[in-house]
Amino acid sequence: MSVSVKSNRALFDLDLLRAIVVVADCGSFTTAAARLHSTQSTISQKVRRLEEMVGHRLLVRGNRDVLPTDAGQTLLGYARHMLALNDQMLEALAGAMVGMTVRLGVPEDFVGGRTTNALSAFSRQHPQVKLEVTSGLCRDLSQAYDNGELDLVLLKQRRNSREGVACWPERLQWIDSARLPAFDLDPIPLVTFPPRGLYRDDMISAIEGIGRRWRISFTSSSLSGIQAAVADGMGVSLLPPRAATAEHRVLGAVQGLPEVDSYEIVIVHRPTADVMVKALAEVLTELLAMQAI
Repeated sequence: MSVSVKSNRALFDLDLLRAIVVVADCGSFTTAAARLHSTQSTISQKVRRLEEMVGHRLLVRGNRDVLPTDAGQTLLGYARHMLALNDQMLEALAGAMVGMTVRLGVPEDFVGGRTTNALSAFSRQHPQVKLEVTSGLCRDLSQAYDNGELDLVLLKQRRNSREGVACWPERLQWIDSARLPAFDLDPIPLVTFPPRGLYRDDMISAIEGIGRRWRISFTSSSLSGIQAAVADGMGVSLLPPRAATAEHRVLGAVQGLPEVDSYEIVIVHRPTADVMVKALAEVLTELLAMQAI
């Protein structure tokens, strides 16, 4: 059985290479020893071991400093490259060991503002954690969570639909266009989310409850679409106060409209969630506890 010649070649010790690089940079064994927290004799021994390995003199003492020979110059070039690769590998492996991704789902009306500020602060506090934030309809977020595609979700739901680690009642208000009001039209035009979307059935029941006729005038799966349609006079809608803008007019008891209080906001994660998922859930809990829902 043949033996490869390459398997018998000497392997360079990075500790020895670092010693000769520092000596060359400092131009002195004494200064290099101080920088490496070692002794001059130890540094000299490391350089001699390298010279024995390569079979060449690598450093010579000049009148004032230590200079590399031609062979030393060649070795130093490779040594710097090898040390740099070693440092890069350590950084890459350190990142791989501590880095993780938290997949968060939030309703569209929670994107931006205080929520974004809180997420940004969390990222600065935990730079090893990558946040992947998905916004959309709560039914889609709930399904993504059930499919294992999200680690943590903020959901709006009918009361007691799903148990969460934190829960608050959700306030809702009727809104109309401030510029082109539609409430007095007959039938009342309604701007809603798609079928099975939030608030849709409650809006219809409430309008029928006050004896008014209704029609669906505009449907959108986008919160911004709902907001724009109401502002432009397409109809009346039911949204959280945080979604109302200066282009909207708030309706209520004066118009005979009932309060809708059948919804809540929950924060959901699995009992076995990573500590960083739970830490982010606490951030969201504090955020929602401080502001009026």
